[in-house]
Amino acid sequence: GFLFAALRGAAQNGMDFVAEAEGNGAAAILSAWPKPPASGAAWVQVADAREALALAAANFFGHPSDRMKVVGVTGTKGKTTTTYLLEEILRAAGSAPGVIGTIEYRRPGWKIPAPRTTPEAPDLQALLKDMLDAGVSHCVMEVSSHALEQKRVWGVSYDVAVFTNLTGEHLDYHPSMEGYFEAKRKLFTLNHKRSAAVVNMDDPWGQKLVAELPMKTVTFGLEPAAIVRAVKHAMSEDGIDAQVSYPGGTMRIQSALVGRHNLYNLLAAAAAALALNIAPADIVRGVAGLKGVPGRFERLPNSRGLQIVVDYAHTDSALEHILMTAREFKPRRVILVFGAGGDRDRDKRERMGRVAARLADWSILTSDNPRSEEPLAIIAAIEAGFIKEAVKTYEVEPDRKKAIVRALATANKGDIVLVAGKGHEDYQIFKDKTIHFNDVEAIEETLRAMEAV
Repeated sequence: GFLFAALRGAAQNGMDFVAEAEGNGAAAILSAWPKPPASGAAWVQVADAREALALAAANFFGHPSDRMKVVGVTGTKGKTTTTYLLEEILRAAGSAPGVIGTIEYRRPGWKIPAPRTTPEAPDLQALLKDMLDAGVSHCVMEVSSHALEQKRVWGVSYDVAVFTNLTGEHLDYHPSMEGYFEAKRKLFTLNHKRSAAVVNMDDPWGQKLVAELPMKTVTFGLEPAAIVRAVKHAMSEDGIDAQVSYPGGTMRIQSALVGRHNLYNLLAAAAAALALNIAPADIVRGVAGLKGVPGRFERLPNSRGLQIVVDYAHTDSALEHILMTAREFKPRRVILVFGAGGDRDRDKRERMGRVAARLADWSILTSDNPRSEEPLAIIAAIEAGFIKEAVKTYEVEPDRKKAIVRALATANKGDIVLVAGKGHEDYQIFKDKTIHFNDVEAIEETLRAMEAV
């Protein structure tokens, strides 16, 4: 038989499925609740079922994280890009990395699309065991605040824990920014290997974290207090060129990634690599080897003289970063297509509208993943931001494909068309259905149709 963990979820209670689980062969039930009279299975009552499940899963799969190097990356922005950079650095150093994150789970010779950023505990431990058996030496993992709050990563031994930054997101799930920070901070308590912490010293929440950490901490940033620091840097639409100081020397890092936010991602990856005792020469080669990340300021070639960019930015802070990056290229105009997800933090919608009103020349407000909400109701909340800024530099088109077509038809040579919010995603979730939809595909289809005319 098998073990069924009766967990309480946001909408359902695992106890409601105990009889069904037993009917399907469950020999034992793990739960925080007492055994009901009707149950015939062995009953394991614990104080915290999620924590117990995570520890049981680690034990069942033989604690695979104890036998490889594991890097956990947490923060609001930059997790995905930092893991991609670390993967390239590890390859340059001759290691065999595996990656767990928002876009996909992968190791040499195998990959699958990621159903969530950080898997549930049994899936995570099974994945780590698979990586170990396949010869993976290092696992680089994005660790979401939801995963930390739900203790999915309990039982994982980290060698390095990375904090990128903290800005307002998931405040529909976390009660406050302080609560959000406390969730992120939990990653740094899971150091069964006397792990090193790598922390953004330029971020106020990073400074707070450093003051509280008992372990060895490698800080990064642009300010003089940082241990790994960009002492000089130049940024253009061709990438980043930075002189980075670290204890014992300096290295010149050149990357095809663009924007100030990616300079911080480069520093995070370099600091984590140094904490893993990777040679600076391998860091330099690895960083240069990454040409881009799917859906992260992804630029699409075209014959119309446009800069067309797809980005995952789905918060006001992330939207501000990518719009400021676009502005640095001195375009004729910035045309922005974006929306906001349904059944998620509603407060950010107006803020996103205000950011777009200030930094885009023209915006087309459209649907993201409306989920159970009405698309036009979400768009109206974004419109409120434009109204607050007292500008009418937008139009509404709830059909995302039509919005993309409209943006490309409106654009002229020298413009940047920025399609934000979904990035790498290949689906769109509505109240009654989920359809296949990918921004890059929609743009490429539109460009082909325009060229055929």
